[in-house]
Amino acid sequence: PSNERIAQPAVLKNEANVEVQNPAFIESNFQNLLSVYLDAAFFPCLREQDFWQEGWRLENENPTDPNSPLVFKGVVFNEMKGAFSDNERVYAQHLQNKLYPDHTYSPLAIPDLTWEQLKQFHATHYHPSNARFFTYGDLPLEQHLKQIEEEALSKFERINPNTEVPPSHTGREDHVTCSPDALAPDPARQNTLCVSYLLGDITDTFEGFTLSLLSSLMISGPNSPFYKALIEPNIGTDFSSVVGYDGSTKEASFSIGLQGMAEEDTERVKQIISQTINDIIESGFEEERIDALLHKIQIQMKHQSTNFGLSLASYIASSWNHDGDPVELLQINDSVAKFKQTLKENPRFLQDKVKHYFKENTHRLTLSMSPDEVYLEKQAKAEEEKLQKKIHALSDSDKKDIYEKGLELLAAQSKTQDASCLSALKVSDIEPTIPVTPVQISTAVGVPVQYCEQPTNGLVYFRAMCSLNTLPEDLRLYVPLFCSVVTKMGCGGLDYRQQSQQMELRTGGMSVSTQVVPDSTQLDMYEQGVLLSSSCLERNLPHMFHLWSDIFNNPHFDEVERLRVLVMMSAQELANGISYSGHMYAMTRAGRHLTPAGDLNETLGGMEQVKFMKRVAELSDLSQVIRTLVRIKKHLLNPDNMRCAINTTPQKMSDTAAQLESFMKDVADNRKERKPVRSNIIERPLDPSDVSGLSRKLISEQNFQPCQMKTFFQLPFPVHFISESIRTVPFSHHDYASLCILARMMTAKFLHGEIREKGGAYGGGARMGGGLFSFYSYRDPNSVQTLSAFRRGVDWAKSGQFTQQDIDEAKLSVFSAVDSPVAPADKGMGRFLSGVTDEMKQNHRERLFAVTHQSLVEVAERY
Repeated sequence: PSNERIAQPAVLKNEANVEVQNPAFIESNFQNLLSVYLDAAFFPCLREQDFWQEGWRLENENPTDPNSPLVFKGVVFNEMKGAFSDNERVYAQHLQNKLYPDHTYSPLAIPDLTWEQLKQFHATHYHPSNARFFTYGDLPLEQHLKQIEEEALSKFERINPNTEVPPSHTGREDHVTCSPDALAPDPARQNTLCVSYLLGDITDTFEGFTLSLLSSLMISGPNSPFYKALIEPNIGTDFSSVVGYDGSTKEASFSIGLQGMAEEDTERVKQIISQTINDIIESGFEEERIDALLHKIQIQMKHQSTNFGLSLASYIASSWNHDGDPVELLQINDSVAKFKQTLKENPRFLQDKVKHYFKENTHRLTLSMSPDEVYLEKQAKAEEEKLQKKIHALSDSDKKDIYEKGLELLAAQSKTQDASCLSALKVSDIEPTIPVTPVQISTAVGVPVQYCEQPTNGLVYFRAMCSLNTLPEDLRLYVPLFCSVVTKMGCGGLDYRQQSQQMELRTGGMSVSTQVVPDSTQLDMYEQGVLLSSSCLERNLPHMFHLWSDIFNNPHFDEVERLRVLVMMSAQELANGISYSGHMYAMTRAGRHLTPAGDLNETLGGMEQVKFMKRVAELSDLSQVIRTLVRIKKHLLNPDNMRCAINTTPQKMSDTAAQLESFMKDVADNRKERKPVRSNIIERPLDPSDVSGLSRKLISEQNFQPCQMKTFFQLPFPVHFISESIRTVPFSHHDYASLCILARMMTAKFLHGEIREKGGAYGGGARMGGGLFSFYSYRDPNSVQTLSAFRRGVDWAKSGQFTQQDIDEAKLSVFSAVDSPVAPADKGMGRFLSGVTDEMKQNHRERLFAVTHQSLVEVAERY
């Protein structure tokens, strides 16, 4: 998961339509990738030096000084220390270790692993006899099979890998400790308690399907029995980090519990859990909630995402790995039909399951966790003891050997690797032009609308951008809270439970999020707003718009206890997220004083927002917050400063337009012309070919003075997250393309080696976006040393010590992001949100092709 979090930033999501790409190009690309995957999985080098670098090693703190102290180093060792600085992760790992006692894992076990053990493990587990192959798409299967056979399978004999997982047995109570969290919403309530039940074998497909539905009915949303019993009384801030059905292990489990609770409530929570199970057995679930859940499955199957094939692969992986039937898992409609039929024949079907798996199940674990003031010291002490024990066993010649191996590793890391053995694409293989996404710009009751006809598979996607321009600036900090609660407090004639039920029955979800969009031509201009998003099946259009009308006309903000629950959850979620997204928080803070958009990003989504939500969570009286939310609503949900976008099928477009029109009439009373807070509003046409028409209203801060700031946040982690940002140029500037290529090339050819391979951080690199060139490192054992690695990266670029092949690789990498497929739901969205037209994208594309060695050296020097 950590890798995914370092994936590309969502700055300007570019659009492409994959169907138009050259099929031969796709095929050779796929074969290259398959070749690399097969080679990496079955024939990795696994040299001893790779093990030292990526796993763990003893080495002099300064590898070039034999008198500096010996320390543990290694990428995975540091990554795991970072991962386990997150209390949710610590809890989840303890829970898994104790639920499945034969399969334990902890970071301090890493230095017990030897290179020989790793090679032996690879030889038995990473063997075709223990492998599953999955391909998805419309390329002919025979070619894949032939390549897999020739490049991998034909080189092995069948073995018995003995990887079957034995059944587990558990039935006890246990307690663990963690580090206190300085950002916890309530410092006096930092305990976690959870009960986990071992369920059946995941290879029983229908049973697994039933249990995952049952889990949703028990815990999802404000209508579920456990939400009512555990979350609403405000005993804790949120469910425990592990909650609900988990079908990723051979024996599935179900967990239920709370985090952010007081120690003295432990017995009370245990009682509530067993009482709630009794209540469910007694009264079951409302039919409407079951319908809502089946509706959700229907929408998930219709919604087309660009990683559909990949998500299917991960969906079937666990069961298939334990010899379940993958085809049966994919026949979801059959499972739904069987579920409905079984429920019809036995209306107590779900209650019987609850009785069997939860009330009568002795295979359960109750695990509590409490903060320990000296937890981090204990961790450090345990690591130090392990280190001293290993050092104590070394002779003088061992120490000399370690020093020499350290120098060898440093030398190997500093050598350029020869990549000529890898098959590679050529930049000339890339399509020179992008396909055009046609959109129509029109109005509904005076509100601008962008219509985009797409094959959406029977779904309608609605978005609306509402401007923040008239909002008094002292209210800005409250906007993210407004976004997260406005669809969850009830509206019109519905209380929040009924509202949640209707949303589940009638839509694919309704959400509101903050948007800060830097201008594509000027660094000190930006658009600020909130984005409303929802989708529904075509038949539910009137219902979806009716729900939005009620939110515009009559949102409920008055229920204090409901608001308190949402505030606590939100503050807890923000506090928990820092150890995963520390690099994002560091980059956001670094950009704060460089552009006006960067400043607003920090307010709405940076450490400033985390600290603000902690303060709100600590308030004993929320009435002032409620008054603020009501004021914000008047400014934001105002048709006078909004624009909409619709993506649906050509057949459904006129009906959708009519429904949108009647929605706009329903909310017309909210329309008020209010003065913008800033006088410097610049209008940009929505349709560049029609300058007289509809526009986006941007804020221009011509007097903004960028300044350099250095900030240090002290947090209870044993690793660092470091960023440095530089103000450069906006998207349309001719240097922007060179800076994009430079960021990618510097990451792959310099920063990865310095920050990860030599420095031992889990990740690091550079990115370009929003007018800022940002360096970052992720779960990094070093702090200020990494800043000098960033500087050396700049010197490396200025000196021009890179080849044409390095540039081409960076271009291919940038183009793979620019040309990544875009789902029908998201076509035209880049244009709708940021005003970047197909023509502007094509210009950017041509500038990317044109980047040269000279232009890279020049931008490194200029900025």
